[in-house]
Amino acid sequence: MITKNFNDLATLIDPSHTAILIIDMQKDLVYDEFLCDLAGRDLTATRSVIPNLRQLLSLAREKNVMICHVGFWTLPENRSDSGAWLLQRKKSTYSSDKLCIAGSEGAEFIEELKPNPGELIIHKHRYSAFKGTNLDMVLRSQGIKTIIASGVSTNVCVESTLRDAFETGYHVCIPSDATASWDMSLHEATLATIRHRFGAVTTTNEIDNIWNGKT
Repeated sequence: MITKNFNDLATLIDPSHTAILIIDMQKDLVYDEFLCDLAGRDLTATRSVIPNLRQLLSLAREKNVMICHVGFWTLPENRSDSGAWLLQRKKSTYSSDKLCIAGSEGAEFIEELKPNPGELIIHKHRYSAFKGTNLDMVLRSQGIKTIIASGVSTNVCVESTLRDAFETGYHVCIPSDATASWDMSLHEATLATIRHRFGAVTTTNEIDNIWNGKT
């Protein structure tokens, strides 16, 4: 089924059919003295996007845009991990196979971006928010056609989610200043890939201007 023309950004991200995903903004991935910090990850870029994420979250709440808080969720004793997954997780750069253990403090969303009651929370066991979750079913039930993906890391969980969203039939958009990586050259590579093959790259202020009728 062919949908209406979504060539312009304003139509693409119309609040009536758009959901914003805030991906993996959790204590283990963002705060000092938690696992990624202890593994030596430079969290400067990750923390630099928090103000823009707060702006997007506030704007989405104001405009009644569907909000989904996505969090990495490793079952205790790695019960959610296959052998192949666990092998690679143990080799992952600046990370840990114990990242965001279900129910732990490290798995909690950071204070600056805590979900409000009623906002969708998706716990995922893989990089993509679509793998092994009910995200697609919930989005479709709410008439969502476009996904704005934000958070960390651009080149891993954000990109994996956007690729799955696109190949499942959604329009996709990424705000370049509301997502980050431990290596910003990888961040830029993902943005180039999205532009060339998958969807739209925009900014927090551009989304704000469109949703507030300033363009």
